[in-house]
Amino acid sequence: MRAHRVPLGFVFRSRAKEEKATADKAGVTDSKQTRDPQAPKGRPTPKRSEAQTQRRSVANTPTTRKEASKRQRDDRRSAMERQRAALASGDERYLPARDKGPVRKFARDFVDSRFCIAEFFLPLAVVILVLSMVQVGSLQNIALLLWLVVILMIVVDSVGIAIRLKKQLATRYPDLPKKGAVPYALMRTLQMRRLRLPKPQVKRGERP
Repeated sequence: MRAHRVPLGFVFRSRAKEEKATADKAGVTDSKQTRDPQAPKGRPTPKRSEAQTQRRSVANTPTTRKEASKRQRDDRRSAMERQRAALASGDERYLPARDKGPVRKFARDFVDSRFCIAEFFLPLAVVILVLSMVQVGSLQNIALLLWLVVILMIVVDSVGIAIRLKKQLATRYPDLPKKGAVPYALMRTLQMRRLRLPKPQVKRGERP
């Protein structure tokens, strides 16, 4: 039998057609796969949650010095608002450093739970000042005597508060630093109850 010879040109053309068809199929397959336009080439597409987090962080990052300063002002303003709210509610998380801690809280409650003579100093000072301005010798002598009596009573009451507070703190918080707690409490006694900050959290007569 006589063998049929296949032309070489036909073989090469068939291979070229097959390779082209394979490339076309691969191109169609790749086009069907969606890729995040923000994803770098050669890397897998990030998840939606990761992409949202990245976009949010980029959006929240200040791009100019003006935006950064504005962000700092807003942060300071919000911190001050939280601090004012904490001074009214007694929230320990946002109180100023001088008011934080169980020792300072107990010192405040110790003072707020009782009557202190020092808290009436300002009203008494106004009365004594009015009496001293009256051009009557006897009233001026009474005003001077009242000054001495009020000051003496404040000193005696403050010493008693300091001694009792020291004992209570030593018993309740033996392992915590108590430096400055007594002067802190005595300064609070000089303020009228309704003007004290942080606001009193206990009633009069209610022991902390």
